[in-house]
Amino acid sequence: MAAGSAPGAAAAVEEEEAAPAAAEKTLFNLKLESFEATSKPKVIKEIKTMLGLSLVDSKKFVESAPKVLKESVPKEEAEKIIETLKALGAKAIME
Repeated sequence: MAAGSAPGAAAAVEEEEAAPAAAEKTLFNLKLESFEATSKPKVIKEIKTMLGLSLVDSKKFVESAPKVLKESVPKEEAEKIIETLKALGAKAIME
């Protein structure tokens, strides 16, 4: 009898796992994809301000793109940051 109830339990677990995926995503990871070489100093300065890093660490961060900027960011804030970086000549995405 135990074997007969196991498939039902497994199906219930699968349904529970699928439910969160179906819900609209509200938190995103921001990733710096790339930047224009001419706008590198502006991007470094913005990253320094945004993440509170030192100038040296900000430069290393930007040069190591693609790299995750921030994790679990609300959609509105993420879109605002992407627009700011886009205006400076960098490409960022929400994941």
